[in-house]
Amino acid sequence: MATLVTVKLLTEERPNQALILAPGGIASSLGGVSSVQVRGGDLMGTSFEQRTGQPALLIRPTAAEVAIDYELHEPTDEEHTPRYPLEAFLPFPCMFTEAAAELADASIKIAREAGGGRKAVQALIDEASARFTYDHPQERFNDGHDEVPYLGCSVATGSCVDINTYLVASLRAAGLEAAYVYGYFFPEERNGFTVGMHCWVATRVEGVLEEWDIAHHKKMGTDTIGEGLNPKPGCRVVMGHSMSHQYQTPFGPVATKLLASPLWVNHDGLAEKTKIEGAWLEGDLLQASGPTIRIEK
Repeated sequence: MATLVTVKLLTEERPNQALILAPGGIASSLGGVSSVQVRGGDLMGTSFEQRTGQPALLIRPTAAEVAIDYELHEPTDEEHTPRYPLEAFLPFPCMFTEAAAELADASIKIAREAGGGRKAVQALIDEASARFTYDHPQERFNDGHDEVPYLGCSVATGSCVDINTYLVASLRAAGLEAAYVYGYFFPEERNGFTVGMHCWVATRVEGVLEEWDIAHHKKMGTDTIGEGLNPKPGCRVVMGHSMSHQYQTPFGPVATKLLASPLWVNHDGLAEKTKIEGAWLEGDLLQASGPTIRIEK
């Protein structure tokens, strides 16, 4: 059954002649995007992220408000759509995923002492959780660093972005497959409306895919981090994965940390954040709390 997610943004703060670069969504069994329509703008074409192949929409605004309608569907058993694309798990060293030497050494040691495999994943999940209290700081723990720094025994303040940046760098440094995934999260109490993005981590170890959401556990008042995506009731729509993206545009190549929500792209080839009015969910995309979904490779 189809579900619709509509993302709206106003164009009054549009930089001079800038275009919108919006995520095209990815195929996923967690509410994958099957088609996209644009209202209040001309869809000029699609650009593909140079490494992962993720699609991005190039939109020229023609009205005061632009609405992007993403049609989703939950795959049937016959479609065999993966939970997440294979490319999400491929290691690609960059300043957002490369662990500093001290973090790498500590992560390898923790994983080894845990016994490797899925026990190592849980140990590194617990370690990352212990390094953060949940909030949205003005400065991120890795600002000014070319690699993800080691926090040692200190505790930083961080959002889902900070926590999962640290976690992915730690897991990959220990030789474990991990994906940084993001999209819209619709809290149960907001009845299909949200204004922000959310990110989480998936691991593939010993033939089992597991999903982790440390930030939502902390928001729900627990530091005991278990598997699964919904300690906080709601549903999520996957829009993309990985960090350090580059897209080709009419203004040349544009580099951005990621493409989760629409961006402005100007004549200088620079990307700037847009301020969305919100995202609305209509339909029957249901992701209730429950046991972890495990999928064999």
